[in-house]
Amino acid sequence: MKHLEDFTAENFFISGPDVDTFQYNRQLKSLTIRRTDLSDLDPRLFQPMPLLQVLDFSETKIKSLDFLFQADLYALRCLKLSDNEITVINETVFQFLPALTYLDVENNPFTCDCSNAGFIQWVKNNNQTQVVNAYQYTCSFPVAEQGNKLLDFDILSCWMDVSFLCFISSTCLVVFTLLASFIYHFLRWQLAYAYHLFLAFLYDSRKRKAGACHLYDAFISYNVDDEAWVYQEMLPALEGEQGWRLCLHHRDFQPGKPIVENIIDAIYGSRKTICVITRRYLQSEWCSREIQMASFRLFDEQKDVLVLLFLEEIPAHQLSPYYRMRKLVKKRTYLSWPKAGHHTGVFWQNVGRALETGDAPTETADLLTGPAGR
Repeated sequence: MKHLEDFTAENFFISGPDVDTFQYNRQLKSLTIRRTDLSDLDPRLFQPMPLLQVLDFSETKIKSLDFLFQADLYALRCLKLSDNEITVINETVFQFLPALTYLDVENNPFTCDCSNAGFIQWVKNNNQTQVVNAYQYTCSFPVAEQGNKLLDFDILSCWMDVSFLCFISSTCLVVFTLLASFIYHFLRWQLAYAYHLFLAFLYDSRKRKAGACHLYDAFISYNVDDEAWVYQEMLPALEGEQGWRLCLHHRDFQPGKPIVENIIDAIYGSRKTICVITRRYLQSEWCSREIQMASFRLFDEQKDVLVLLFLEEIPAHQLSPYYRMRKLVKKRTYLSWPKAGHHTGVFWQNVGRALETGDAPTETADLLTGPAGR
């Protein structure tokens, strides 16, 4: 078998030839093996055949063209695989057969579905390779397509499904990203506010049904940086001298309970909420949530349940970024610690009188040291 250029065998091999069968035939240009079981063909069989131009494996029970991916048949011009058991052809295999000009895969049981869409498109669009009697290939699978022509299968439905899904997925991803960015930059505080108002609404509804009573006269909402003033000035005056029952974060919140639930319990478990306003208070996320919930209770119950106590002077233009606080200050009277000066006793009497007022939504300008607007 040395130096052969053509080799033909029909019904000669019991099974596929051994990988080293043609190792001394590097000049082989035509190889024909017919009526032999080549279903387990080893791609290494073709490694000694760099010049192979014609390959005829008809009637050999081949089920796919996968063996050609590693065959290195760059000179192959003619490929005959008729009367085999090929159902699906991966069109990318032809990238490894750059010289192929003739293909015969007639009388194979083709599957007419999207798995063959690439091959069908390749047959219709390629200008180099002649596919023998391609328009006569018929479908064997699925049952609904039996007898139909392979090239009549509607491959557009396959491309449209994939393309459409990709388009919809990418569009949704882009829209979601843009929407998430917009919400984060412009609406995150509004959404957080709405969420906490909803929690407060649920809490208020439950309390009304249960007929709960108030455990405290006032919940003190303050920033941790102002805690010293609260403990040194407010508590001695309101709890020590006047006997009010006050609720404070670090002293009265229930350990282990979620902070939001503690805040809601404190606001609705007290007759009123006193907000100790400073610049640090306005910049605090938790303080912002506390005054948001207290504002919702004020709006929902239509009762005088909110007392604003400014611990330092804050000009109106500095309140502008905190539009809810600015809105409250414009509509309600407030207490001003700096304006009290040396008359702190009068100031604490005014705070006590504010706590003594009933739940009716009436203005109390005569009790407080600040005007109703700024």
